[in-house]
Amino acid sequence: MPARVLDPDGPLFDDLGLAENTLEAVRRAGYSQPTPVQAGLIPRAITGVDVLGQARTGTGKTAAFVLPILERMTNEAPRQPGVRAIVLVPTRELAVQVRDEFEKLAYGSKVRCVAVYGGKPIKSQIDKLTRHPEVVVGTPGRVLDHMSRGTLDLRTLEIVTLDEADRMLDIGFRPDIEKILRRCPESRQTLLLSATVPPPVAKLATRYMRDPEILDFSSREIAVETIEQFYFTVDGTRKFDLLQQLLERENPTQAIVFCRTKRGTDKVFEKLARRRKRSQEGDEVDVACIHGDLAQGVRDRVMRQFREGKVRVLVATDVVGRGIDVSGISHIVNYDVPEFCDDYVHRVGRTGRMGRDGVAYTFVTPEEGAQLTRIEVRIDKLLQRDEIPGFVAFDRKDVQRKDSPSEAGGEPAAPAAEEPKPKPAANLLGKGRGAKRHRRAL
Repeated sequence: MPARVLDPDGPLFDDLGLAENTLEAVRRAGYSQPTPVQAGLIPRAITGVDVLGQARTGTGKTAAFVLPILERMTNEAPRQPGVRAIVLVPTRELAVQVRDEFEKLAYGSKVRCVAVYGGKPIKSQIDKLTRHPEVVVGTPGRVLDHMSRGTLDLRTLEIVTLDEADRMLDIGFRPDIEKILRRCPESRQTLLLSATVPPPVAKLATRYMRDPEILDFSSREIAVETIEQFYFTVDGTRKFDLLQQLLERENPTQAIVFCRTKRGTDKVFEKLARRRKRSQEGDEVDVACIHGDLAQGVRDRVMRQFREGKVRVLVATDVVGRGIDVSGISHIVNYDVPEFCDDYVHRVGRTGRMGRDGVAYTFVTPEEGAQLTRIEVRIDKLLQRDEIPGFVAFDRKDVQRKDSPSEAGGEPAAPAAEEPKPKPAANLLGKGRGAKRHRRAL
């Protein structure tokens, strides 16, 4: 897939006001030209003002807040010894990714970063915190745990960053976040990054930020143009067979198959693992799964193998729907229609990252027309209908039922061979407001 093309007239990192030692780390990391998010946010953040930045994932948000933090850590004397910056994130995987970004961009400096999150023994994290790191990245629950134990003191804090703020509020972290913010110094700088700014996020910003500058980098078209988006209509009983044929047809470089539940994720993974060949190394299968019930060590190993390309197909819940940066993902398959429209946006955002091409497919059962329509309204775009020639998308029992005489008039329905093709997504509900609405599957 083609890499992002440099804009000869666009800004360079040298134009953003960063010190030479920071620029050297940027060059060593291979970053040649800032993304719009980085070009807009970095110059404002390094001045010390509070910033609320709205941008979808895959636009370079992590480096956009990491670089201003490192700029202060390496080029300004600390007010007093202790933790100087904290980054709150919604998931363990994102905590690891942000920590790795700090370590990569802190090359040549003495800035130390520690990640704290659940699923790992707390004693090893306590040992790392006793070495007085300048930066802590963590999930709100584990950060509060350390604060209550006295192993994390935020009185010396200078910068607080809330990454994926909308996601943290979605999954119930608001009370924890507020407890943490109330114990941070009032003189701190606060950076808030969010893909969307619903009322709860706006309320959080109003209450805990000082006259924040609002920078909106979200495109009017929520799903970027580089991502082709299709849907299949299919019976629930036929979805796995469709997945098999789709993977064979597309032969993706790397793909994520999103399922709604942990149990469903396990089932799809087990079926795929039995049918797909082992990789060339002979000791790893090219399919893996990840969800919240797996041990953290297993999740870390799976994500490492996925980033290294050893895993080509990752079956997952929405635990990886946000903030996981794997640039080689060519395909997204929504095996289950996501429960919320924004989850669709973030799932699809796993591909087409940093301007690369990508493709997303969504499996829609006949009962899920309303959910597909809501997604299309949310992204202001109609998904294209796709089909695989020769594939039987509907259970033959359903076809026989449709062929049986109607109870009202006794006349047989049209034979299956003469049935019209499924209507386009926008028409699946029928006409007008009186069309039947279907409940979301849970």
